[in-house]
Amino acid sequence: MPKIKTHSGAKKRFALTKNGKVKRGKAFRSHILTKKTTKRMRGLRKPGYVDETNEANVKKMLPYA
Repeated sequence: MPKIKTHSGAKKRFALTKNGKVKRGKAFRSHILTKKTTKRMRGLRKPGYVDETNEANVKKMLPYA
């Protein structure tokens, strides 16, 4: 059986936790940061988790994670 290729974009954006959840980074952190409040920016630092409706698709893109 041949090896399955990992999706290059997915491996840069997602990581699996021990409990099997898919961790992701939050959006809206790259530019135009001056108008965003400190409280908002602090919240964006925390990891987000992929919704369970999309979890299976992401895990399929990361076969060896």
